[in-house]
Amino acid sequence: MAPPKINPILHWSGRAFLWLVGWRLVGDARQYPKSVIIAAPHTSNWDFVYGVAIAYSLNIKFHFVAKDSLFRWPVGYVFRKMGGIPVNRHERKNAVHQMVDIFNERETLVLAIAPEGTRRRVDYWKTGFYYIALEAQVPILLGFFDYERKVGGIGPHLFPTGDIEADMQRIHDFYKDKKGKNPESFGTIQIRPASH
Repeated sequence: MAPPKINPILHWSGRAFLWLVGWRLVGDARQYPKSVIIAAPHTSNWDFVYGVAIAYSLNIKFHFVAKDSLFRWPVGYVFRKMGGIPVNRHERKNAVHQMVDIFNERETLVLAIAPEGTRRRVDYWKTGFYYIALEAQVPILLGFFDYERKVGGIGPHLFPTGDIEADMQRIHDFYKDKKGKNPESFGTIQIRPASH
């Protein structure tokens, strides 16, 4: 089962936007009914605009996670229509386990996550995307923006092995030459060392 397609108007709007700004589109994500898509490098508010255009152009109906307080009236309806999934930060289960439960409840789910967690430069990526994919047994798709080359889309697909350091090396090798809108804000592609 493939994930649901985007409304044709949104699909062609995404393609038109990328054509107008001179961007090239690469990759495909529709062969997986469930996946986690990394959205990187995340260095600008413009990433959301380009990310939506790329997803719509590739016919990807994606979802994103946000704190549950953002889903209250009156904007909650809009966030849900845009693909937002509320996560309760006060729940006993952490966000990873909440998302794994949601993956297990649904037949299709494409979840987009920016592992940096912010537009500012960070020294370490957050690992939630990895553990969600590992525990839900879904692939990680390497979604990207490269503002220097004016290209974006989906790169390699990675099935997490449980060896996060080896898998992160593969992720690093893919993203190391991608240029965000504000390249100085794209930090090192690494995870925090485990404390012993």
